[in-house]
Amino acid sequence: MKFPFPTIAAAFRERRIVRQPIPDVTEKDVDRIVRRDFPRERYDTVMGVLREYSQGRLPKECSRVHLAALKLAQGDLERLRLHVGRSEQGYRDVLAAAEYPEYMRAAAFRVSRLPPKEQLRIVTSDWDQYAK
Repeated sequence: MKFPFPTIAAAFRERRIVRQPIPDVTEKDVDRIVRRDFPRERYDTVMGVLREYSQGRLPKECSRVHLAALKLAQGDLERLRLHVGRSEQGYRDVLAAAEYPEYMRAAAFRVSRLPPKEQLRIVTSDWDQYAK
């Protein structure tokens, strides 16, 4: 994943609100993270939990939500089930918690009212933590 610096920098220069980038992820990314975060013998179980969210949805949307749930689960199968279940209720909450944690905390204080430099710092920080 590459940080979309030109778009973010332009918003910063123009003193517009700095928007969070949207990750472009694939099923291949999901597979890689499942293999990284869970023991080999849990692979089929984890993929089964993720498929609970997949039914009737677009693959690209699913991959993004799956990665968000995996990130929040931190290798814990029960936490993964919890976040996949939350995704069924409202996937945006899971995406925001995983992809934009600092931005969401700052939103309580109206991000648009923060100085552009602070907005840029928050966006960059969130992107860095997500990419890791």
